[in-house]
Amino acid sequence: MNTERDTITTPVTADMLRGFLDVEATAHGLLPHRLPARARRQIPDPQLAVAEAQPSGVRLVFRTRATTIELDTLPTKRVYRGLPAPADGVYDLLVDGRLAAQATVAGGNVRTITDMFTQSSELSEGPAGTARFTGLPTGDKDIEIWLPHTEITELIALRTDAPVETAPDSGRRVWLHHGSSISHGSNADHPTATWPALAAARGGVDLVNLGFGGSALLDPFTARAMRDAPADLLSVKIGINVVNGDVMRLRAFTPAVHGFLDTLREGHPTAPLLVVSPLLCPVQEDTPGPLAPDFDGGTLRFKATGDPAERAAGRLTLNVIRDALARIVAQRSADDPNLHYLDGRDLYGEKDYAEFPLPDEVHPDPAGHRRIGENFGRLAFGEGGPFAAGSG
Repeated sequence: MNTERDTITTPVTADMLRGFLDVEATAHGLLPHRLPARARRQIPDPQLAVAEAQPSGVRLVFRTRATTIELDTLPTKRVYRGLPAPADGVYDLLVDGRLAAQATVAGGNVRTITDMFTQSSELSEGPAGTARFTGLPTGDKDIEIWLPHTEITELIALRTDAPVETAPDSGRRVWLHHGSSISHGSNADHPTATWPALAAARGGVDLVNLGFGGSALLDPFTARAMRDAPADLLSVKIGINVVNGDVMRLRAFTPAVHGFLDTLREGHPTAPLLVVSPLLCPVQEDTPGPLAPDFDGGTLRFKATGDPAERAAGRLTLNVIRDALARIVAQRSADDPNLHYLDGRDLYGEKDYAEFPLPDEVHPDPAGHRRIGENFGRLAFGEGGPFAAGSG
């Protein structure tokens, strides 16, 4: 911070945050959560416990004349033993809705995943750091600081060289989305470049992203969290984690989807609700899970390990799930005109795969995220789409 000017420290409070469902006071500051405490108490595995605390789509919002802003945070970074450490997470600063600056925070805690199957890990504690933004435009402006989408981030202190005011209500519709690691933002290179963030910007809506890496499993506590969260538009991207986790058969999948949608409708009976089937993923189109990591060649890739012949016995593949979801939505939409279906291959299909192949056979690269965001923006928020202006 420029010591030649007075600085102002503003406590980070929940009313300055957007895109979260709960906050936790920690020994260091404030930790945003994307699932409420009641749901967190029911989480059965460490992967979801980590994923929901990673603040994909969560941002700090305020109004100020400041040209220099510092945000002290304690990040918790995740690395996999035997693989290179990922780059430090990026903080995106938007001025009046436009990306104006980026920063990173070095140091912090490091959680090393020692077993990819069980997600067992070891935690090494480290120091807090500072995301610093300088040379911002003069004059009053609305600021958004989007937190790193795959780093747990405890917010400690906000410092500026001008007073901070509460941001005015945007007046935008709230879009509540649930999905898997691709919705979470896996392989996106910064937080406003995840496909849901890109689609939300195109649609002019406020995003609440409940994309959880490896954890879109039709969990009832996630459905209840969505039921109870304020929202104008809802979407659920269902299928890939159910298949690659090999967690159920078709007999269980169909009523589980009905139950999830029933719960959403308890809290949002008439809001536009979009069911999205899986994106194209060649390794699981017709081969059941479970999915397994493959380190041949020194690069992490994934492969399906199930037997395609067992589809007749109810084993799930992406094509089986697409057929089931289309049937479920067709059945329910007869009594629910605000329920809609979108085939995920319209977001990322054969032509997209040819242009932007999946580096690890499952997750898109940054260019793939842009394509998915563009397609969702056009199909959902564009003219005639279920989320078009006036639909919610």
